[in-house]
Amino acid sequence: MDDYLDEANEELKRADHLIFVSLKYTRTCDVIKHIIERLINAIDFTFTALLEHLKESKKIDEVPTAPIPKANLIKKLFPKDEFLPEFADFFIRLRKISKADFSRACEFRRHVTMTVTVDDEIMKIDIDIITEYFKRTKDFFAHVQGMIKPEAS
Repeated sequence: MDDYLDEANEELKRADHLIFVSLKYTRTCDVIKHIIERLINAIDFTFTALLEHLKESKKIDEVPTAPIPKANLIKKLFPKDEFLPEFADFFIRLRKISKADFSRACEFRRHVTMTVTVDDEIMKIDIDIITEYFKRTKDFFAHVQGMIKPEAS
C-alpha cells in the first residue's frame, strides 16, 4: 500500500516538472499529453493504494487490476465522499482524453492548446486547464493519503 502511495507521489513530481519546467519552455501538445498520462498514473496508483488499504482492513476481498473497475468500485464504496466519486469520473474522462485524437493550436506559444473530442464534447486543454487538473489531482492525493494514514496528514 505504501509503495502505491510512493509511486503516485513520484508521478505527481514528474507531472510537476513537466508543467513548471518542460511546458514552460517547450509549449507543445506532446508535453500536455505526457502530463495527462502522469496524472492518470498518479490517480491509478492512489486508487490502488486505497483499495489495498481496504483489502488489508478486510472491507473488500479483491482489488481489481483494470483501471475502470477500480474507479467504479471506488464510486460504489464511497458514494458520499467529497472527492472520490467525482474523481473516479474525472479519472475515466482523463483516460478518454488520453486516447482521443487531438489537434494542436498555438504550439510554442503561451496559449498552446490541445483540442480533443470526448463523448461528443469538444475540449480545449491549455496550460491553465492542465495546471488546474494537476492541482486537483494533488488535492485528491492528499485526501486519500489522509484517509489511509491519518497521522501523516
